[in-house]
Amino acid sequence: MIDQNNSKELRAAAELFFFAYRAFTSRPDQLLAERGLGRVHHRILYFVGRHPRIAVSALLGVLGVSKQALNAPLRQLIEMQLVAVEAGEHDRRVKQLSLTGSGQQLEDELTSIQTQHLAAAFGKAGIEAEAGWRQAMQAILDTA
Repeated sequence: MIDQNNSKELRAAAELFFFAYRAFTSRPDQLLAERGLGRVHHRILYFVGRHPRIAVSALLGVLGVSKQALNAPLRQLIEMQLVAVEAGEHDRRVKQLSLTGSGQQLEDELTSIQTQHLAAAFGKAGIEAEAGWRQAMQAILDTA
C-alpha cells in the first residue's frame, strides 16, 4: 500500500498510471490518426455507441465539455458519415446522435483493442487485483 504522505511513491503511482494509459490508447490512437481523427473523436464514438440516440446535450454532460469544444470533432464525424443526426421524436429541436454502420464498425474495432488489453491485464493480475483496480478508478472519479 502506498504511504499517502510519501511523495515519491505517489509520483511513481502517477507515472505508472500515465504509462498504462499510454499503452491502453496507443493502438487506437494509431488507427484514429490514419483517418485524421484523435482521442476526442474516439470518446464521441464510444459514448454515442453506448447510448444510441443520445441527445447532444446529454453527450456534452457525459464528456464534460462545452458545445464549442464538441462542435468541430462532432461535425467532422458527421461529415465522415460515422455519426448520424436526427431530430428527436418528442421534440424536433433536440438533435439525437447514433453511429452509422461504418461508425459502429470503427467504434467496435477501437473498443475491441482496449477490452482485449483489459482482459489480458485482469487475467494476469487476478480477480482480486481487478476488483482493487476498479475500486481505485472509482475513488479517483469520486475525489476529482
